[in-house]
Amino acid sequence: MSHYDVAVVGYGPTGVTAANLLGALGLTTLVVERDPDIYARARAISTDEEIIRIWQRIGLADELIRDMLADRPISFVDHNGRSFYDAAFTSRGHGYPPQLFIYQPALEATLRQGVKRHPNVTVRLGTACRAIRQHPDAVELELPGATETAKYVIAADGGSSPIRGQLDIRFDGRTYEDRWVVVDTLVKRDWPGHDRLRFHCDPARPAVDCPTPLGHHRWEFPVLPTEDEQHLTKDVWRLLARYGITDEHVDVLRAVVYSHHVRVAERWRVGRVFLAGDAAHAMPPWIGQGMAAGIRDVANLCWKLAGVLGGELSDTVLDSYEAERKPHVQATMSRAVLVGRLITERRPAITKARDAIFHRFGRAPWLKQLVIKRSWVPEAHYTNGFVERSRAAGRKIPQPWVLDAHGARRRLDDVIGPGWAILSRHDEPGAITVLPPGSAARPGCVVDIAGTLIAWLDKHKAETITLRPDGFVHSSRK
Repeated sequence: MSHYDVAVVGYGPTGVTAANLLGALGLTTLVVERDPDIYARARAISTDEEIIRIWQRIGLADELIRDMLADRPISFVDHNGRSFYDAAFTSRGHGYPPQLFIYQPALEATLRQGVKRHPNVTVRLGTACRAIRQHPDAVELELPGATETAKYVIAADGGSSPIRGQLDIRFDGRTYEDRWVVVDTLVKRDWPGHDRLRFHCDPARPAVDCPTPLGHHRWEFPVLPTEDEQHLTKDVWRLLARYGITDEHVDVLRAVVYSHHVRVAERWRVGRVFLAGDAAHAMPPWIGQGMAAGIRDVANLCWKLAGVLGGELSDTVLDSYEAERKPHVQATMSRAVLVGRLITERRPAITKARDAIFHRFGRAPWLKQLVIKRSWVPEAHYTNGFVERSRAAGRKIPQPWVLDAHGARRRLDDVIGPGWAILSRHDEPGAITVLPPGSAARPGCVVDIAGTLIAWLDKHKAETITLRPDGFVHSSRK
């Protein structure tokens, strides 16, 4: 029997990101995954700038971005194929494009390769966790032919989470009646509009088609009440033909049917066990935040585990994981549901009014701002949790390009490094001084090249901020 600091059950995007974070933090980590290899089907198809920033912390952002598509147009089109709204999302200052399309198997392969850098992480593929047993100071994991122990467990074992079931945690919410067929294809010949995400808001049959990297393209269609699922998955060319797509354009790799869920676990922590990713929440797909929410979960949790295990933080800090993450997940779900209603509405009178309003006012700045505000990912702001009460606390700072102590141009997080940090507009012991644009580089300082960070500090009336290891402000003062 081996003893680990943390065991991670599940090795999808959430689990593999946790393994990279824990490995970089120096914690002895056991990863258990029941499947012998990466799941071949591409489930998630997009991510955002904040998630890339998290992967930057584990040193994999640049490698991952090479296999992504950035800054692709997004169009909402009516039943005639005419665009009635084109979306363009502006960056929130994390240092990367605001939205990027991914091919999940390739992304997971890169993340798993990154875990191999850490000798303190042990990965066991093709190994199911049959049960867990909690003790006052550890958790036992029953594996085939062995029992292992860990001080804490992250259950990232998917939407059907056996660990969540064993802990008797309710999965509150609903599953939509409509089932959707997902068609993954390999592009052979381009067609008009192949390079943009399009939401086909057709009341007869809504649809989604989306470019994905490495020559792939995704289509999604609802299964209508009169249709047979199995027959439909074998007759996808009929669905693709509606948009002029034939076997001259693509090869069909696979077609599967799935349901949309809107569910959140009643509790995310039971003793020494934490739910993360799909085990904690099932997100509808409309704004591409299912995978991203899980990445945010473990980015919030892993450094807290390291602080508790290292003796710097009290175990009670771990309760802030759910207190901080759950409200943001619920707010994101609400946005996704709203966008889903816009896309899948089938009542003719409502769709006619929707199309008329957007055709007339779709280019108006006020409507664009309203749609983006109501439909895009809400910015996280932790008002309850491991933060002090101050104006900037609970917010994530932007990541501008800065000049380091030697005058080299670098991203802010790369200069700050892992762990806690203090940033100040003034020279203070133990703080990194933020200098205005045009200043000369010097030790202990960063030059805010474009004034982005200084403007953010001014907006939140902060002269000095204390940063948590996840980039969120723990406290601030004037």
